[in-house]
Amino acid sequence: MHADREVAAAASADLTPPKKQRPTLLILNVVTIFLGIGVWWLVSISGIKLPTPPEVVQAAIKMAANGTLWTDLGASLTRVLTGFVLGTALAIPVGFLMGWYPWARGLLEPWIQFFRTVPPLAIIPLMIALLGIGEVPKIFVIFLAAFLSCVISTFQGVVQVDKTLINAARVLGAKDGTIFAKVVIPASTPFILVGMRVGLGSAWATVIAAELIAAQVGLGYRMQQAQIYYQLPVIFVGIVIIGGIGLLMDRGLLWVENKLTSWQERR
Repeated sequence: MHADREVAAAASADLTPPKKQRPTLLILNVVTIFLGIGVWWLVSISGIKLPTPPEVVQAAIKMAANGTLWTDLGASLTRVLTGFVLGTALAIPVGFLMGWYPWARGLLEPWIQFFRTVPPLAIIPLMIALLGIGEVPKIFVIFLAAFLSCVISTFQGVVQVDKTLINAARVLGAKDGTIFAKVVIPASTPFILVGMRVGLGSAWATVIAAELIAAQVGLGYRMQQAQIYYQLPVIFVGIVIIGGIGLLMDRGLLWVENKLTSWQERR
């Protein structure tokens, strides 16, 4: 127990708490959102065939009233969250394994790098051919996108842990399990969370593409149907909802990152 406390102290000795108050950034975020809406409005009334913000709001209200919006949103969210959670849950232990054991890195890294060069979207036709147009192929490609984003980040976090901290822990008598729990995991946490944020964006991009190809419900499917009938406000409703929910989920992960890495020195 004494060795555990010394290892934890050695791992965080040179780090200072970050500044948590960022009101200026929050104000700038709000300002830039309103500026973006204003630019969109000006462009839409300048003669370019784009729906105005009020037209998009009206379309969203109509879709919400008839239940279409909630059905599509629920389907897309379920697919994204299922694939993202499964992909992240597997990526973290695999990344730790690759970073900690050279034999695991030798066995797994070539395959991970191979699949990283193949966009998950390119696998969608294969999954549909093998598994049909049900939920499994959609969730699988989302899982793959999230897994590949997070596993590399986790691996990099492990291999970039300061060797001095690990050696100091060994000198203090800590075993591999203690070193891993007290040094490697805390030091890798920022990398893991960054990988999760990237994986979340990949998951959204992948699910929309999957729904464009083979789905009967979902935001991507609804946007494709709107494109066929030239319903531009409906397309914009999908874009705004996807971007808005993606932004909120990313900010949620960023909040978790700030909480879990408050010991990390920041600029």
